Amino acid sequence: MPELSGDDSERSSVLGVPVQVSVRLGRRRMRISQLLRMGPGDIVDLERVVGEPVDVFVNDRMVARGELVVVDGRLGLTIVELLPQATRGREPLGPGPGE
Repeated sequence: MPELSGDDSERSSVLGVPVQVSVRLGRRRMRISQLLRMGPGDIVDLERVVGEPVDVFVNDRMVARGELVVVDGRLGLTIVELLPQATRGREPLGPGPGE
């Protein structure tokens, strides 16, 4: 096995660290009674659609913006902007647009 340089050793030590990545697709306010009436196959409309910008979070800190895409019938994400490190995480996690 080849020896790792200082940079490679530092990089490999963080590659195994688990992180939570989430994408805010949208939000919807519903009454509990509406939620309780829902069943398998019911759809909740969100305010975002394919091609619109979405916020990307790593460990609950906003780090990028992306766009939703459909590839082979599956929903995916394209990163279009990485936020400058100084501003990462400054976006609120509170209510989304229209709330």
